[in-house]
Amino acid sequence: MSESPEILRKKLRIRAWRRGFKEADLILGRFCDDNIDGMSPDELLVFEQLLDQQDQDLYGWIIGREPTPEEFDTPIMDRVKAYRPHTDAAFGDGPKG
Repeated sequence: MSESPEILRKKLRIRAWRRGFKEADLILGRFCDDNIDGMSPDELLVFEQLLDQQDQDLYGWIIGREPTPEEFDTPIMDRVKAYRPHTDAAFGDGPKG
């Protein structure tokens, strides 16, 4: 990791909330707000790799419409999938902090 974990956390928070796809914003943004501060440097890198993926693909994996490719079928992805029900009441919020 070439940048500090704190700088990476800030960048990932912005990327999670600004996907350009409202449903993905709500799931990934809220998940990020609630979990990113507790992520290890390795987990941050895995989360960054997820955010590098196309919105439609990532959203399809999260909701189970498409199988998650093996390289992205990680504990972080499992946590994102499990977090999805927590976003139902979150419609319209933006990032914290």
